[in-house]
Amino acid sequence: MRLDILNDGYRPGTKVLFTIIRVFSGHPLPDAAKLVFYRPDFYGAAAKKFTHAAMRGASDWSVGDRELMAAVVSQVNDCAFCVGAHTATAEQAYRDEAKVLAVLTDLDSAPIEDGLRATLRMLSTLTRTGTVGAEDMRAVLSAGVTPRQVEDALAVCAAFDITNHLADAFDFELPSPAGFKAGAKFLLKRGYR
Repeated sequence: MRLDILNDGYRPGTKVLFTIIRVFSGHPLPDAAKLVFYRPDFYGAAAKKFTHAAMRGASDWSVGDRELMAAVVSQVNDCAFCVGAHTATAEQAYRDEAKVLAVLTDLDSAPIEDGLRATLRMLSTLTRTGTVGAEDMRAVLSAGVTPRQVEDALAVCAAFDITNHLADAFDFELPSPAGFKAGAKFLLKRGYR
C-alpha cells in the first residue's frame, strides 16, 4: 500500500528541491530518494551513509560488480523497482548490457569471473534463505575471493535487502526505462549520498 508520505510528507524546502530536480533532470525524483528525505534523522541519513560506503567505498569489487550484486539481491527478493534501478546502473557501469542480462538470466553460463559468480551464488542463497553455511563460504573463497571482498559483498546484500523490503512496503512507483537510465547516470556520478 502506497503511503501518502512519499507524495507530500515533506517540508516546503524539500518539496522545492524535488521540483528543481524534476525540472533539471526531466524526471521525477525516484521514490527511493524520496524515502531518505522522509525522517532523515531516523532512517535517511544512516541509510545513505551505509549504502554509499557499501556501493562506492574502497573495495576490490568494481562499481559495476556491486551494482550487479544489488540487482541480483533485488531479483531474488522480486523487487521490481530495485531490479530496474540496479540493472540499469550495472549496465552503465560495465558499459555492457548483455553481460548484466546474462547474469540475471542464467548465472551459471554468464560471461563473468568465477569469483564474482561464486559470490553472486552466495548472496542469492543468503537472500533467499536468510543464512549461508561454511560450504557456501568455502566455495566463494576457493574461487579466489578475499575475506575483505566477502565482507564488502555482504554489506551490499544487507543494504539492498533492507531497501528491497522498503521499496515493496512503500509500493515504489516504477520509472520509465528512460527514468531508470537517468537515475543510473545520477547514481554513477554522485553515488548514494
